[in-house]
Amino acid sequence: MLPPLIVFGEDWGAHPSSTQHLIKRLTAERPVIWVNSIGLRRPGFNRRDLRRVWQKLRALLQHQLQHQFATKPGANQVESAPATSTTTAPNSPPQPTVIAPLAIPLPGVGWARAINRRLLRRQIRRTLQQLQLTDCQPVLWLSLPTGVDLIGQLNERAVIYYCGDDFSALSGVDHTAVSLLERELAEKADLILAASPALVQRFPADKTQLLPHGVDIRLFSTPQPRAADLPSGKPIAGFYGSISEWIDTELLAQTAERLPHWNFVLIGPIQTDIASLHGKPNIFLLGPRPHHALPSYVQHWQVSMLPFRDNAQIRACNPLKLREYLAAQKPVASTDFPALDGYRELVHVGTDADRFTLAIQQAALDAPDTQAFHNWLAQSSPDWEAVLALTQPRHARGESVSQQSWEARADDLNRLLDRL
Repeated sequence: MLPPLIVFGEDWGAHPSSTQHLIKRLTAERPVIWVNSIGLRRPGFNRRDLRRVWQKLRALLQHQLQHQFATKPGANQVESAPATSTTTAPNSPPQPTVIAPLAIPLPGVGWARAINRRLLRRQIRRTLQQLQLTDCQPVLWLSLPTGVDLIGQLNERAVIYYCGDDFSALSGVDHTAVSLLERELAEKADLILAASPALVQRFPADKTQLLPHGVDIRLFSTPQPRAADLPSGKPIAGFYGSISEWIDTELLAQTAERLPHWNFVLIGPIQTDIASLHGKPNIFLLGPRPHHALPSYVQHWQVSMLPFRDNAQIRACNPLKLREYLAAQKPVASTDFPALDGYRELVHVGTDADRFTLAIQQAALDAPDTQAFHNWLAQSSPDWEAVLALTQPRHARGESVSQQSWEARADDLNRLLDRL
């Protein structure tokens, strides 16, 4: 049996992160214990944070009740651990054993780190005992720097730091504390995996590897029926993902005003001020949708959007949705950021409202849509012939990501794991 993985990541199942995409494809080959997020910031007294605290407490109470009423261990039994194995459908790969950690959400505070280290070590060791893995030397995988205090506590054979974001640029994070934790983790890690070239440059070259994001090609390329709640009657420019500080809502509002004959569909949780979007009759906020349902939306709108702000986080990012948009073979209109390198011939870029408006119109001409759609587009642009003259046909969107599946990324990862 291959060494087990102990993964410190975000909450399992909360959203389809790159870590979850990769780990799902490793569970058939090795046992995986997934430790839900310890947190990168102190919770505030707002609705979102209080709801999250309640969810954490409820999960912990459920585990405590399960533990309290479990059968007392006998000579050949082990205590039940505060962990759950997620259910799977027939013929699907095994799921990780998930631990909802009992931890104090104060990153960087010395006494809280000491308490969390003892609590987490106890919970993880109990889970290893339950799974009969106490004789195995696990590999620690940290996607969040807050797990650094468990290094050296679990008889691990190696430590991996998977860096998928620039944590020092995330809003709402205690940047000083998290930067110190990340620096300590980078020193202790045996292997650092970075999701973008910009992130690679931040770490020692002798132990850092680029591991770009992949894409679920089958999910996004297999035709799906149109989602019932997509607006009809106009061409659609769409976006899915968290509507957070890194989304340029002012740009979207100004673009929607310039294209009144288009509908703009935004799918995802709202985590920032969207006052600029209110009162726009052609902007539709549909809320979150499950990841597996997204093809029913993206396959049926005309242009996919990446309306990001220009900030440190975006300059270091490698957005999953870019490859998903291309796998769905939809044209892309985007603001400019480094992760577009390698795909620029397939993406229409606009850096302000006028240019982003033009990018959407140009991108729409790449789509194999009906004459009725082109008539709508003609009505929305007084410069139709100028746009048409500037546009060149694109035929390689699907091919551009055909070798970048999550399965291919997992194969690359397994080769790196074999060297540890």
